[in-house]
Amino acid sequence: MAPLTREQGWLGSPPGATWPSVSSATENPFLQFRSLLWSYSKAMDAGWSDQKFMAMVERLDQAVTEVDGTGFRPTPLGLAAELNESLGRTGALWVKDETNNVSGSHKARHLFGLALHLEVDQVPVSTPLAIASCGNAALAAAVVAQATGRPLAVHVPTWADPNVLDRLDDLGAQVRVCERHPDEDGDPCVLRSREAVRQGAIAFGCQGPDNIFTLDGGRTLGFELAASWVNQQSVPDHLFIQVGGGALASSTVQALVDAKYFGALSTLPRLMAVQAAGCAPLDQAFQKVAASTAAEPLESPQVMEPWPDPASSASGILDDVTYDWKPLVWALQQQNNQPVVSPEADIVEAHRLAHAHTGIDADATGTAGLAGLLTAHASGTLDPNASAAVLFSGVTR
Repeated sequence: MAPLTREQGWLGSPPGATWPSVSSATENPFLQFRSLLWSYSKAMDAGWSDQKFMAMVERLDQAVTEVDGTGFRPTPLGLAAELNESLGRTGALWVKDETNNVSGSHKARHLFGLALHLEVDQVPVSTPLAIASCGNAALAAAVVAQATGRPLAVHVPTWADPNVLDRLDDLGAQVRVCERHPDEDGDPCVLRSREAVRQGAIAFGCQGPDNIFTLDGGRTLGFELAASWVNQQSVPDHLFIQVGGGALASSTVQALVDAKYFGALSTLPRLMAVQAAGCAPLDQAFQKVAASTAAEPLESPQVMEPWPDPASSASGILDDVTYDWKPLVWALQQQNNQPVVSPEADIVEAHRLAHAHTGIDADATGTAGLAGLLTAHASGTLDPNASAAVLFSGVTR
């Protein structure tokens, strides 16, 4: 079923997985879609009952609620008519809002998914966890780690937001500030986090190459989208997703491909993977693959290289490397498509329009997918009559 291998970043659904026959508007997505999760498959293989798995999810979800004030529930997907009208478009525009999710973004879906694996695998709670982040991923990891009673080291850059650092401290995370060494390439926080993993910590972040099961929980967002489209009996023509490290887009794409495989969807939206012009390593890699004559261009050396001096107001997508790039390049090629690179003016304007015409308090990172829609609309590559969906993820802090 999987178009790529795990080594190439494709998780897919486990053997025996089935699409839920009945959806619930109020049920925890980790329960609603449990048959599609690898944590559930491992639990069943280990002799767990369905009731035992459900009880474990409910217990951990309650612990998350006690830490963050909310647990995991489906996030809203709705028409943004006023926003769409401000763009001069006639095709429907849908927005899925993750800003009221646990810790204010989609990131907690990834980390809660990993927490389920740790429980099923019976990993001792004293085993340290490690992540590289200075924003939403770090906060999500810290919430889930505290809720599950596990020690977490967060590797942050020297310019990390003091407010985020204070919140991480409140959540009991160990903050490690990472200096950039002159003789190394890549994000120093990622490098230091990987060193911690080599010393015995478990990768507890949102990067598939470090821990592919981070995609397991992330896929619940894509499953929710598919279930909503099934209920609406309509799939949008385009899906705009902001891309930094790439796990959000990769998880969503993989979930939608699985939903089509299981017969829930008859068609897929056109993937519009959005990056800022000030940091576009996915587009850089995509162009190299497109121009390659190698038999396996995704495996060609030096395809994904660090972007020099990333810069944008959408700071949460300034990963100098798109870690989960291979599934995205594959998906784009399947649709004869390519990444959308938005100029900074569109990043700023998307944020302004989102606040002017919706009640969603997303930051510039969270509205960067909308920037891609602006770019595509202005260039004429997006038909104004075509329907589209965007993801808003990352509350203003």
